[in-house]
Amino acid sequence: MEIDDEMIKSKGEEEDKKIPIVVILVGAPGSGKSTFCDHVMRVSTRPWVRVCQDIIGNGKAGTKAQCLAISNTSLKEGKNILIDRCNLDKEQRADFVNLKNSHQVDIHAIVLDLPAKLCISRCINRTGHEGNLQGGRAAAVVNRMLQKKESPKINEGFTRITFCYNENDVQSAMDTYGSLSSINTLPSGCFGEKKTDSKVQVGIMKFLKRVDAPSKLASDKTDKTTPGTSNDNTTQENHPVNEGKEKKIPFESGTHDGVPTLAFPSISTSDFQFNIEKASEIIVETVEEFVNKIGNGRLVLADLSHGSKILSLVKTKAAKKNIDSKKFFTFVGDITKLHSGGLKCNVIANAANWRLKPGGGGVNAAIFDAAGPDLDTATKQRAGSLTPGKAITIPLPSTSPLFSKEGVTHVIHVLGPNMNPKRPNCLKDDYQKGCKVLKEAYVSLFENFESIVRNQEKLCEHFDGVLNSGVEKVRREDDGVCDTEKNKKFKGFVEEKENEDMGGKVNKDWGSWAQALYKIAMHPEKHGNGVIEILDDVVVLNDVYPKAQKHVLVVARVKGLEGLANVGEEHLPILRTMHDVGSKWAQTFLKENESLVFRLGYHSAPSMRQLHLHVISQDFDSKHLKNKKHWNSFNSSFFRDSVDVIEEVREEGKPSLNDDEKFMSMELRCNRCRSAHPNIPRLKSHIAICKSPFPENLLQKGRLLHAPTKV
Repeated sequence: MEIDDEMIKSKGEEEDKKIPIVVILVGAPGSGKSTFCDHVMRVSTRPWVRVCQDIIGNGKAGTKAQCLAISNTSLKEGKNILIDRCNLDKEQRADFVNLKNSHQVDIHAIVLDLPAKLCISRCINRTGHEGNLQGGRAAAVVNRMLQKKESPKINEGFTRITFCYNENDVQSAMDTYGSLSSINTLPSGCFGEKKTDSKVQVGIMKFLKRVDAPSKLASDKTDKTTPGTSNDNTTQENHPVNEGKEKKIPFESGTHDGVPTLAFPSISTSDFQFNIEKASEIIVETVEEFVNKIGNGRLVLADLSHGSKILSLVKTKAAKKNIDSKKFFTFVGDITKLHSGGLKCNVIANAANWRLKPGGGGVNAAIFDAAGPDLDTATKQRAGSLTPGKAITIPLPSTSPLFSKEGVTHVIHVLGPNMNPKRPNCLKDDYQKGCKVLKEAYVSLFENFESIVRNQEKLCEHFDGVLNSGVEKVRREDDGVCDTEKNKKFKGFVEEKENEDMGGKVNKDWGSWAQALYKIAMHPEKHGNGVIEILDDVVVLNDVYPKAQKHVLVVARVKGLEGLANVGEEHLPILRTMHDVGSKWAQTFLKENESLVFRLGYHSAPSMRQLHLHVISQDFDSKHLKNKKHWNSFNSSFFRDSVDVIEEVREEGKPSLNDDEKFMSMELRCNRCRSAHPNIPRLKSHIAICKSPFPENLLQKGRLLHAPTKV
């Protein structure tokens, strides 16, 4: 019997499509992970293996290593995997995500983010649980585990992420995977994300009642942070949302530590059909020329697909040339949603058309759509068209969603050569000219970015110069405490005068250098470097001269609120907001380093105008901590804990101030054991090794924030 060639081809294609799936279930005990697995395995025609650590050791609890071993064996046999563990943080998921390094698999996540009350109720009422998590102790265990929750993100290596927030969502996901045949595939991306991601869900402490949680990690009120956004290709960690009030997504101007970053797509290789091999050579060649010209800036080649050929080629060629991977790297994600996907960048390149018009599909359409009409308007003001090989920088208005949501301050339009006969100005395979034009396009793009970096550095120098002029005047570096002469001015208010330049009434005789925080608070969009979050009521920035490993300032955006001396009962809402935002940042830093301990508070008499809260780690490991005033400004009664200030204002109508000069001249004492030391070097040597518990008064009322105690 003859076998039809088309049948053979079809069968071969079907075999190629049989790529196994590893589904990593993410959820607290009682969220329904085992039920999900049982349903899918019962109804699906795909061969599934459930990997459950509670029973992997011959019906008894086993280890993560055993789960990985079973997963590897099952994948070699062509089976699909359901990872039935809590997997609540990135570290717990990483080894299972890395299965793709040794197998051709798709890695999916199912996030069962059901209400904590429901999960606890299920745990309390169930019997015969495989892991013996049932009855009265379940509430404490669920609460403790939720402290570690990190929402999975596409850039961890997932092909697809599905979020489920209620039982209907879960049923829909079970039906989707249950009906998946051996040759079916599911679209990539992030689906269903619509809810915030708090470590302890809203209202959980009311339900638990007797379960203790670390200070400020949970409360009966929603945490005043910012909402995330739904994203088909990337995700972001979300936080509780203010009731009835929309907030902007926090962003840094640049990436981590404010580093200016340009994310750019591959120019001309998609719609313009330029040879990918030749394009990758030109990209790496031009990056190598510019990577050391852009100061502290970074270059990132971005593409939507994990299987992107251009990313693979460029990455390999850049490695061969030993290009610094911290200055140039590749990234998988939607270029209009990079911040949401974990990459903070302030400049993006647009593979534009020659008319500089929206539409046309691809990157150009996506960027214009994400930026809204503001980008089109700003572009028209700069130019009406673009020549191949050229680029033009468009400052993005702060009203653009791409600015407010993703922190993008500039879009650089760039036009490459066209090899597509269906598009204008086709070069008809003239790669001699095409390579020349593409090289010119990347050179122009990187030169435009270099100019942005230089301008930002000038702004930074200006900002530092303002502060340093104050340093010279009062012989100190930051807003810790003023010297004797300046402190005398703080003991009395001068007559109120109108400062037209600053736009408000100034209650103290502030020097020009001391106005820096006020300027940032009122117009944070003009001060990119150092600003790490902008909200309606506060702005968060890195301290210019940090006195510890982690030291940020939460600055009130309220005119007339220059310091604690101006605070009254009407300011309770802003004080609570500042505390909540400060607590959130402390918890963010604790994710990075669980050994840190944080304290939140105000200086009784600040040396810089505008009420600001210090969020400072208690290691005091910093080259900027140089003298007795620096130390005592954070380790005496001069430093007022945020929780105490809020309590005093609520009960007394105002906070008490301890601005006496005597606190600055006190002897140096360890902030833990209170032992005395003759000088700062000796004190630093001691605190680096001191393991004594903190004083009893600091251990009360949540004055110290630290990572949850591991059980």
